[in-house]
Amino acid sequence: MTLDHLVYATPDLDATAAELERLLGVRAAVGGRHPGLGTRNQLIGLGGRSYLEIIGPDPDQDPPIGPRPFGIDELTAAALVSWAVAVDGIDAVVARARTLGYDPGDPQDMSRRTPAGDLLSWRLTPPQHIGHAGIVPFLIDWGSTRHPTESGLPLVELVSLRIGHPDPEAARKDLTAVGVTTIPTAKPHPDTSAARATPTAEPCRDVAAARFGLALDTRPRLTAVLSGRCGHVMLS
Repeated sequence: MTLDHLVYATPDLDATAAELERLLGVRAAVGGRHPGLGTRNQLIGLGGRSYLEIIGPDPDQDPPIGPRPFGIDELTAAALVSWAVAVDGIDAVVARARTLGYDPGDPQDMSRRTPAGDLLSWRLTPPQHIGHAGIVPFLIDWGSTRHPTESGLPLVELVSLRIGHPDPEAARKDLTAVGVTTIPTAKPHPDTSAARATPTAEPCRDVAAARFGLALDTRPRLTAVLSGRCGHVMLS
């Protein structure tokens, strides 16, 4: 598994980015707009080729024809709603997942321009098709385009990513189908109703060192712990 990014969706992008800056001590970089989807994003690096995407409505776009991705239109507060794993040859990975009983959906072509005007293009499986309420990641293939982390994003550390599910073995089956095979079963999932900071901070390290766990929970839920200059912050 290669973690590409975590998706932190919000009804108010600027307010959420400001709150994360207060908690983590770093200012998210402007990402870009997603034409036709009615969204824009800001980014924080997590080390290596991994990052946190903060995504919300774009007031400078006309309302999209359909709902915004990641359930943004229904959100009343920011939430960690999904995650993506990076793959090479997305069509082959989708075909393999289907033989294992999980359908990630047909890959779609996507693009956006950076603030500098560079065009980023990628392919991904549809986020609205993700399984188990977002805990099974969608797939993303950047092809030959420049990865967002290559633009010098501000960095924080991903300390841990925990997946909660009422039937962990059922979740593990579908996670394995998309190539996520390195998540051990953890203790029952803690209550994480909001983002919060703790007093200690650690220096950034490679995302490969982060702790991952699949835990028993009352509902499907993602929880990430980040560490910035101002301490640890839990996102759920």
